[in-house]
Amino acid sequence: PKIIWASPIMTCVTLLSECEKRMLELNPLNFQFRSIFTFPFSFFHFSATLFSMAELIQPRVLKGFRDILPQAEIVRTDLQEKITKVYRSYGFVPIDTPVLEYSEILLRKSNGETEKQVFRFMDNGKRDVALRFDLTVPFARFTAEHESELYFPFKRYHIAKVWRGEKPQAGRYREFVQCDIDTVGSDSAAADFEILSIMKAALAEIGVTDITIHVNHRGIFNRFLAKLGVAEKSEDILRSVDKLAKVGEEEVKKELVEFTGSEEKAAEILKYIAGAGDFESTLKMIEEMSGGESEDSLRMREIYEMMKAAGIEATYTLDPSITRGLDYYTGVVYETFLNALPSIGSVCSGGRYDNLAGLYTKTRLPGVGASIGLDRLIAGLTELGKLESKGSYLDAEIFCMDKNLVVLYQKVAAELRAKGVKVEVFPEPKKMNQQYSVTDAKKIKWGILIGSNEAEKNAVTLKNLQTREQFVEISVEEAAKKILNS
Repeated sequence: PKIIWASPIMTCVTLLSECEKRMLELNPLNFQFRSIFTFPFSFFHFSATLFSMAELIQPRVLKGFRDILPQAEIVRTDLQEKITKVYRSYGFVPIDTPVLEYSEILLRKSNGETEKQVFRFMDNGKRDVALRFDLTVPFARFTAEHESELYFPFKRYHIAKVWRGEKPQAGRYREFVQCDIDTVGSDSAAADFEILSIMKAALAEIGVTDITIHVNHRGIFNRFLAKLGVAEKSEDILRSVDKLAKVGEEEVKKELVEFTGSEEKAAEILKYIAGAGDFESTLKMIEEMSGGESEDSLRMREIYEMMKAAGIEATYTLDPSITRGLDYYTGVVYETFLNALPSIGSVCSGGRYDNLAGLYTKTRLPGVGASIGLDRLIAGLTELGKLESKGSYLDAEIFCMDKNLVVLYQKVAAELRAKGVKVEVFPEPKKMNQQYSVTDAKKIKWGILIGSNEAEKNAVTLKNLQTREQFVEISVEEAAKKILNS
């Protein structure tokens, strides 16, 4: 093909334009201006680079979403494994459900606020679908669909991502992980208490003990609202009370006056949700304000007796302002706060939902559950300096000092792994400072050096990469013992 040669007086813009035209004629389907021709002007190399760069897609993620680098993901994975261990110790088993559900499945029992937060769209098959916004509603559908294949009470755990179109803020993202437990098929104080107990145990397992779990009973509150004559406004009132910590008492009072049409009724509701101090005094007060002893207040009292019997009652407080905004809760509800950082919000919440599965089956399947919000919990613990990061799961690194010994390095690695040491071999003989920089990034404690001297003596030199202490020419077995005992 002919190449267009430019005269010295031709402008750079014209040069580039003519070359682009010629290149487009030569290959109209895949036009990329690269330095495949040599021109007498260095400008063309610069232009080619610019044009190629213009084709690159900028790497970025959506607002409210994020990538998670290894150090952070290791922390998350470790926490999930510890939480899973506790869930299993109480007899819960794992399940999984699709991330996409029919919209009517997810939204049938929700309020307008929930619908605003759901990622909903028409798929290629013209079906109205949505990303799950929690794991509880899909579990209710799962239970109804597989009812004949399950045993009851059925206790499951599910640790997975959910999606909500909320405004991103500290510890709150649009894509996040929930660590759920639920029991279905039992409407009992024992099932309620077990969930409350496991919440405390799971958080303790990951080192989170300075917490307060706020407990309430929606049934008692509903009785109170009925006695007050505003039962028909219960959903609006519940959602308003649920915002108390965010917007303050004055704003909530304004809304309550609007919903009830009465200053006196609004004042009564505020008195109710203020509580009366300790657990038993508050329970007595809300029991009286709701019309006296009832099956709901008896349930709450029985749960509290179980807490005392287990010696864990100090962690729980009866808080009538806790209502949980989701419509499907019918009984006990709860939220968990870090005492040193209550402003971050609840890190573990849940409650009883006796009617949720009734949307999908005629069989009555009462349920109770809780969910640890892993991302918010991590954000809180990070702010409090309670999390220790690590760069890998490795105990040791075998440095590549001699390309002629690469087979030996793999042999030693196999022997160490057989003894329980988590180890890797650096893949190529780079400069030692480059290899050290990688182990520093991975926060690996031990380094293993094998040069020609060690190879001849069937030995290794073990180095503590933190203290620089060395154990010269010791056996693989000795090295393994020192690593595992450190």
